[in-house]
Amino acid sequence: ATTAPGKKITARLKRTLPVRGPQAPTLSELMRWYCLNTNTHGCRRIVVSRGRLRRLLWIVLTLSAVGLILWQCAELLMNYYSASVSVTVQFQKLPFPAVTICNINPYKYSAMKEYLSELDKETKKALETFYGFSEGKSKVRRSVDDWNSTGSDFFEQIPLLKVEEFSRTATDLHSGQKRKIEGSVFHKDSSIVNSGDSNDIIGFQLCDANNSSECALYTFSSGVNAIQEWYKLHYMNIMAQIPLETKEKLSYSAEDLLLTCFFDGLSCDKRHFTRFHHPLHGNCYTFNSGESGTILSTSTGGSEYGLQVVLYIDEADYNPFLVTSTGAKIIIHDQNEYPFIEDIGTEIETAAATSIGMHFTQSRKLSKPYSDCTETGADIPVENLYNKSYSLQICLHSCFQKAMVESCGCAQYAQPLPAGAEYCNYKKNPNWMYCYYRLHEKFVKEQLGCQQICKDACSFKEWALTTSIAQWPSVVSEDWMLRVLSWDKGQKLNKKLNKTDLANLMVFYKDLNERFISENPANTLVILLSNFGGQLGLWMSCSVVCVIEIVEVFFIDSLSIVLRRQWQRAKKWWSGRQRGRAPRASDVERQGHDNPACIDEDLPTFTTALRLPLPHDSPLPRTPPPNYSTLRLETAFTEQLPDTLELGQH
Repeated sequence: ATTAPGKKITARLKRTLPVRGPQAPTLSELMRWYCLNTNTHGCRRIVVSRGRLRRLLWIVLTLSAVGLILWQCAELLMNYYSASVSVTVQFQKLPFPAVTICNINPYKYSAMKEYLSELDKETKKALETFYGFSEGKSKVRRSVDDWNSTGSDFFEQIPLLKVEEFSRTATDLHSGQKRKIEGSVFHKDSSIVNSGDSNDIIGFQLCDANNSSECALYTFSSGVNAIQEWYKLHYMNIMAQIPLETKEKLSYSAEDLLLTCFFDGLSCDKRHFTRFHHPLHGNCYTFNSGESGTILSTSTGGSEYGLQVVLYIDEADYNPFLVTSTGAKIIIHDQNEYPFIEDIGTEIETAAATSIGMHFTQSRKLSKPYSDCTETGADIPVENLYNKSYSLQICLHSCFQKAMVESCGCAQYAQPLPAGAEYCNYKKNPNWMYCYYRLHEKFVKEQLGCQQICKDACSFKEWALTTSIAQWPSVVSEDWMLRVLSWDKGQKLNKKLNKTDLANLMVFYKDLNERFISENPANTLVILLSNFGGQLGLWMSCSVVCVIEIVEVFFIDSLSIVLRRQWQRAKKWWSGRQRGRAPRASDVERQGHDNPACIDEDLPTFTTALRLPLPHDSPLPRTPPPNYSTLRLETAFTEQLPDTLELGQH
């Protein structure tokens, strides 16, 4: 079967005509087509401009406009993820916060002596040895239990030391012998308190129970700090072995701590307080905890409409080595928050009236991508050990406790117990002290990763406090007031209370202005798109359709051209390999392409024929002589007319 002449010419035109538009065979032809047909005027001027200087000028202007667009769009994106802060103040009836009150002395010393007898004996010996302090021979009551059955051995292992830093030697308090200092030396407070005499440095040495050569000496320039730190270390060991029920009985009851109570002008009592046991502060009592399902509120500001309590401190029953100040600690917090007394508690003086005025503020930050905060803490890989709403402090303490259990095999006494763990004590965990101090050092230096994992809460409540103190009771009212309070306490009139055993506390709203501090997105999606459109129109006279055109040409069509050329090269190479020869580069470069301008149904025109490319190495073609045989007409006549025959012979 033969192919029609028209179809042959059409196929040849398809192979030889330069292809325009998205089907262009090369990137340069595609870019030229885009510049001639795009709506962005700068690109078109690059192609149609005559003269190198003018074309160079348009290239610089166009590239500068593109750079400005990218810069401005980047600024818009950065501003899109920024937030503006708004403050709203409204006057309304406010819920009263929870107020947690603890005695600074966690346990009655008279009840704790039987558990602390050995520790107190060693402490007094240290005072007598180092400072010549002696209170005479006093009978120390011995415990009938075995809490301190191994205490003496433990005090021998970790005694107080008098350190001579330059000679690297230390005098053992327990034995009086000198020992060589091994391992590292850590000055806990030498940068703050400097006695000026290296021989006065007091400390203690902790060693790894599994490797006696691994030791660390902790020194203190102040003997008071050294003895207190050493005492607390052994104190936590002893308390970790006492059951919780026993410790609650050894601490202060609500009747012991609270003498009088008023709220919003009405009388209140211990039924309005909820007890919870804090490892370091003993029994604490929270007013308006919300556990009963009811949260008290106040509709009037001022000291007369807040909480007023008189606390009985009982200074005579304080532990002289554990605490060195007298009074109470309070913290104001939300009902769903855990009261971190040891971190942010406020101390209340005795023999004084302390007034605390409050301003209530609610804050809310935007979460990702505006800030790195968490809504509920569910996205933080740290278990909440406090059973309260998430906060940064809860996360940090829980993270450290988890690391403590994993590294030391037991939990630190001052924090809640994880599931399946138990508190550290020297009977079951003789290595825990060395492990704890090493771990705490890493925690402070942010080497445990807790500070990197834990995040701030996005929403929180805050009470800004203003504290004022006045002498209480006054000189003229002291006598009768103390007698009345003594009567209320159930004591005889001839044994009135001492004013240093009492503390007056008032907590109230200074005003009922509730402040809301919230973050709002500085830009919305609509504003961002509008700004993008303004920048594109200003610098490139471009619209959304132009942006779609850029994406189509520079990404889709360009990628299509590259992939198509690679596929054709691979196909040509494979065909040549099948025929037993490698393809020539000229065959690959001179391959044909389908031209959408020519379709099979239409014959080529004179205009399209003029667009045929000329051979590179051939001279310009001349007009060929006419082929008269192609003018011969095929008719149904069998005989030729005489006049046409004669013309053909000429």
